[in-house]
Order: sequence, then C-alpha cells, then structure tokens
Amino acid sequence: MNQKITNEIVPLADCDCFTFFLYRGGHFDTRQLHYHHDEYELNLILNAAGGRRIVGDHIGHIEEIELVLVGANLYHGWFDNAETNKDITEVNVRFSRNLFSKELLQKNQLRFIRSMLDKSQQGILFSPDAVRSVKERLLGLKEMKGFDSVLELMAILHTLSLSDGMTVLSSVGFHHLHTPSNSRRIIRAFEYMNTHYCELITLADMAACTNMHEASFSRFIKKNTGKTFIDSLNEIRLGHAIRLLIDTNRTIAEIAYSCGFNNISNFNRIFRNKKHCTPREFRENFSGERVYIQSE
Repeated sequence: MNQKITNEIVPLADCDCFTFFLYRGGHFDTRQLHYHHDEYELNLILNAAGGRRIVGDHIGHIEEIELVLVGANLYHGWFDNAETNKDITEVNVRFSRNLFSKELLQKNQLRFIRSMLDKSQQGILFSPDAVRSVKERLLGLKEMKGFDSVLELMAILHTLSLSDGMTVLSSVGFHHLHTPSNSRRIIRAFEYMNTHYCELITLADMAACTNMHEASFSRFIKKNTGKTFIDSLNEIRLGHAIRLLIDTNRTIAEIAYSCGFNNISNFNRIFRNKKHCTPREFRENFSGERVYIQSE
C-alpha cells in the first residue's frame, strides 16, 4: 500500500466566513480520504445507513442520521456501499479557524464552543437528539445570506456545544494532541510522552518531568484524564503507529517497535482492545484505489 493523502482544495476565500454545500444523490459527492489545512468541517449525513465514515484513526458505520464536526488537518471521508440508501443527503459547512478569534474564544460566554472546537481536532460525532435539534436549521442555511447566516451558524454551533452525548472519534495520539487542560503539568506530561513515545518511559521519568512524586503523578493523571499513565502512553504510541499503518509500507512489526511497543504480541493485543480489529485488518480498510484532491 502506498497512499498519498493531500490537502483538499477548499473554495473558502479569505473574505468568506463559511461555505455551504448541499448534495443529494445515490453516492457521496466526495468519495475520498482528505483533510483541510485551516478549516473546520460540519457534515450532516442523511439516509446513508450502511456506509462507512473514517475520521483520523476511527472507522465506523454511518447511521440513518448523523452529524460530525471535523477539525483542521484531520483525515476524514465518507464512503457508501451496496447497502447504502440511494437518496443520500449531505450538507457540508466549512468555516475558518478565524471565524472565532483566539481572544474571542477566551471569553466566558464562548467556553462551551471553545471546548467543542478543541475536541473537534479528534472529530466529534453528535448524538441523534442533538442532530435532530439542528437538522432543519442547518438545511435552512442555504436560504440565508449575509450577517444573518453568520449569526445562525454561530447559534447552531452554540447549540451543539451544549448538547449531551458527544463522542470523540479519533485517538489523542493520532493527532499529536495532549488532553485539553488548563494544567501546565498535564500539558508538560503529554508533550514529554509525545516527544519520547518511541523510547522507554517510566513512571519515574514522568514524575521527574512534572516535579511530582510517582504516586502523586499517578493520581494526578488519572484525575485529569480518567486514564492511567500507562493507558495514556499507550494511546499516544498507538496514534503514532496508526499513522504509520496508513501512510507507509513498513511492516507491522517495524511499526510496533518504532513506536515504543516492546513486543509484537503486546502491540497486537492493545491494538485489538482499542480498535476492535487487528493492525492488518485496520490497514486493509485503507487499501485500494482512491482519488485524492491535489493541492496546487
């Protein structure tokens, strides 16, 4: 397998706040794996049950109605198959990072949108109830123009940011992000793990990195992430390994050892537990002929 995933050409001019696309047909209008360099993408999919979505290192089945928010530089694609309904509706809204300035996002009134945009760097699947609450409003954007359309998009994003049941799709390690946190120690810890993931990292190393005792660090990372130190480290290593499975032809064993896993059996076990398939099966999901949009 030798794939090339490139930046999609997005017709979002510097003077545009967002773009809106509505497509209805028997197949997805864009059947390729791609990413956007500077844009967020909100995808409403109707009548496509039986198809597949790929977001980062996540592969899942499309439901009858779904809405996904994808952050910048995150691979994604929607693919139909023989089971897919022949009356697919796809609404695609793309908006720039600059729609909300960094300073604006720091305001208290936008804290929920800020949190949602942070999570979108791994991809967010919204609950069916949340999708139904904004479906008609998203479809209605096509009839709106000017300032009213921008206000409505911001209001839709605010509604989604307050909704329950968000599911983060891709792993943290795949996008090289630390867990969103205001804690400098957590940020320092994840930066250290992302830098040294291919090496032996011990609890003593992490304690020294954060100027904490080992037992204190174990409790600290569990409290702030909901995961143990080992689980957090394995997730980061797994994210790097998955990127290599997609982007390179290196053997599975080479990838496992280069990402810090000490033996192939351990790698296969962790991979299956996290992704519910083997590394080989995961790689095969990305094989085959695809067309990518080449940036100029």
